[in-house]
Amino acid sequence: MMRTEKRRAALAETVRGNGITHEGVLEAIATIPRHEFLRDTALHRRAYEDVALPIDADQTISQPSTVAYMTALLDPKPDEKILEIGTGSGYQAAVLASLGARVFSIERHRVLYDQTRALLERLGYRVRMRLGDGSHGWSAVAPFDGIIATAGAESIPPALVEQLRQPDGDRPGGRLVIPVGGSERQRIVVVRRTGPGPEDVTRETLAAVQFVPFVRGR
Repeated sequence: MMRTEKRRAALAETVRGNGITHEGVLEAIATIPRHEFLRDTALHRRAYEDVALPIDADQTISQPSTVAYMTALLDPKPDEKILEIGTGSGYQAAVLASLGARVFSIERHRVLYDQTRALLERLGYRVRMRLGDGSHGWSAVAPFDGIIATAGAESIPPALVEQLRQPDGDRPGGRLVIPVGGSERQRIVVVRRTGPGPEDVTRETLAAVQFVPFVRGR
């Protein structure tokens, strides 16, 4: 146990060294048992390296620095309603839940949905999950204070922008953090809702990343 704690702490310091200064995110990285999110026990020895690793359904658990970077951009506050597109291993959802957000997550692959739902429940992370096409968002529980996508999109799905919370007085509107680009390489785009219409947004294009592509379907 102590060895695992030291490895988690070392990973958090590696992530800090890569430019992440959000203390809440760093604490989550130092606390969450990343090896639990890898079903292949042969990969447990690499769980606390700052690398992406394979999971079922030809997907990956993202590099911790990338998870931390995108989470810091989203900057979820306690009790905010956050939608995650692409539950995958559940690691990103666990980071969001650790920050006190109310997490809703959509997964397209049945095998990952079943595995991860059980895992998050076992580990005590409160995440409400749904099986489906994440590009449609989750209109039944919208609007969201924040939306984060863990798969690359060729373009920004309009439904996700529409489901961002509108500004209210001095309270700014919802924000979306999403990788946008081709199947081999994307750039992180941050969309912020600035008014009542879905066209009332600002867009900021940031770092280059590499994610598995969106899987669309019914």
